[in-house]
Amino acid sequence: MGNLKLEELSAKTIVAANTLTLKPGQEAFVAPTSYALAESYFNPVTEWPRVVLDGDTVVGFIRGHFDNDAPSPEFRSCIWRITVAANQQGTGVGRFAVLGLAEEAKSRGYDHLTVLWDAGDAGPGEFFHKLGFVDTGVSRYGETISELKL
Repeated sequence: MGNLKLEELSAKTIVAANTLTLKPGQEAFVAPTSYALAESYFNPVTEWPRVVLDGDTVVGFIRGHFDNDAPSPEFRSCIWRITVAANQQGTGVGRFAVLGLAEEAKSRGYDHLTVLWDAGDAGPGEFFHKLGFVDTGVSRYGETISELKL
């Protein structure tokens, strides 16, 4: 793996972000990146869409959401979407993206970051737990809510 960096989503990177491929079975656990891309432009103040670049190649996408006024606390500082290219999974790209988002959350004054995820064999639960997320015991929309203290 080369030199990873987070970059704001742009016209230069949007197509590559939208065409990231997943491992078989993972499609059931994440909405298409195009949904996240479109949604991020409706609320540019609260959304934080970034691509992960390895050199000049887009290898991942993460979208954070920050909203002090969200009625549900799990939506105030959260990971809204994360996608890592199938051939890059397990190489540190996802960790890099989440830690970058966590730093952004801290810089905005948040003391935790949440994520909602679906359970299942090909689901992201093990990934989030390895990063230190702890299940809150609460679920929403049938999804597990996990929290990372910052």
